[in-house]
Amino acid sequence: MLALIKLSPVLVLGVLMNSAIGPGLDILLAAPLALVFAIIIGMIFSHVSFNDLMESAVESMKHIVFVFLILQMAYAVATCFMETGVAAEIISIALSLGITAKLIAVTALIVTAILSIATGTSWGTFAACAPIFLWLNHIVGGSVVLTIAAIAGGSCFGDNIGLISDTTVVSSSLQGVVITDRVRHQGVWSFLCLVAGAAAFYFAAVNMGLPDTLGNANEAITQIPETVWAALEEKRPAAVTLLKQVQAGGLSWYMVLPLIAVLLLAGMGMNTLICLGVGILGSLICGWIAGTVTDIMKFLDMIQSSFADAGSWVVVMMLWIGAFGGVMRKMHAFDAISAIVMKCVHSVRQLMFANGLLCLIGNAALADEMAQIVTISPIIKDLTERNVKGDAKAMYKLALRNATFTDAMGVFGSQLIPWHVYLAFFVGITYAVYPVAEGTISIMDIIMHNYLAWIAVLSMLLLTLTGLDRFVPLFRLPSEPEVELVKSEE
Repeated sequence: MLALIKLSPVLVLGVLMNSAIGPGLDILLAAPLALVFAIIIGMIFSHVSFNDLMESAVESMKHIVFVFLILQMAYAVATCFMETGVAAEIISIALSLGITAKLIAVTALIVTAILSIATGTSWGTFAACAPIFLWLNHIVGGSVVLTIAAIAGGSCFGDNIGLISDTTVVSSSLQGVVITDRVRHQGVWSFLCLVAGAAAFYFAAVNMGLPDTLGNANEAITQIPETVWAALEEKRPAAVTLLKQVQAGGLSWYMVLPLIAVLLLAGMGMNTLICLGVGILGSLICGWIAGTVTDIMKFLDMIQSSFADAGSWVVVMMLWIGAFGGVMRKMHAFDAISAIVMKCVHSVRQLMFANGLLCLIGNAALADEMAQIVTISPIIKDLTERNVKGDAKAMYKLALRNATFTDAMGVFGSQLIPWHVYLAFFVGITYAVYPVAEGTISIMDIIMHNYLAWIAVLSMLLLTLTGLDRFVPLFRLPSEPEVELVKSEE
């Protein structure tokens, strides 16, 4: 009973954020309330003084301060890529290859995957690409549900592996791993999932007997109703800029060079801030040549605005969650979960598999991927560090997998949870930009056809449990005797 009482602040946080069983508060309000509740529980039931709890909270916050710089740079790169034409050129190159009903879902998947890496936002990518591909799908006679599922899956791809994605940054920082190390760790696995997803979408389209009619992107954008333009202007103005650039035929091939430079530097293991800085400088230079950047001061104002946007929510949220995690660890609140999991597992691989399941269950319970990341990350980190022995290199690899777990089960897992906020947003955008879809498709239709999400979630869990991850370059987990399961007696 005492263990459950200590764990109750996590339950309070979940209830406060869940609109189905609670008030559905934003995490910026739910986290402080849960923190206050945790402090009270710690003082009464763990007999820890207020000063000690606050000291632990502050110490926990110190570990995530550096990530704020990365987040601000990430927001700036995303804005630069959307505004200067980098993102538009990616789409234009893909569309110029010619798209038929059989290929539109595959093309949408690949384009949104690349674009989400470039911009670091799944929501922004979906809002920008849904109007193009849904109306293009309308013209060529493709499958609406396949195209929507492809856009949703591809939009989340970059959220899981993109250097400038807030979920990538936060999940990595909470596990104490370098972002570029994390990207290399899962890079080959992510690419294989994308290839397998593209193949699944293509064979589904062929099986449906879709036609081979070619489509025209300009014609598709022209068909977008004025009400849709107004809605995008209000909610995603950067998407309007991108659509107009695509409608104009894109810019020049060299506009993709900033993205290529960022990806190459990341693959070489360069510091994340350097990678992002090159992205900003590259978009400035290429934008200046292409004519999308004409005033350096306006460009700098755009960077400043991005910094402000980064600090308006994510940074503050992470501070509160960091403090909350510090208090919970100080009073050993996660001992109950640790005890239950450790009774069920008999190897390090089984423990890591359980960590993945905890992330997926947490995402379903909270219905928000970021809430799952910040809530479950400390739990699985504590589980791993307390119950596994190994050298520093081996333990770091386990931390990399935990970071990938929280992000992948949060982002891709969200696509498989009917009540998740992600799906609610995607369906809402779909109906707004393509009213024809309203009443003809359901959330379950999208879930069933989101092949990339299914492949990512199931493959990561199975590869981890079976040890088959050893056949995926850089993705292998250390196993006995490199690491040893030592069940904590605490």
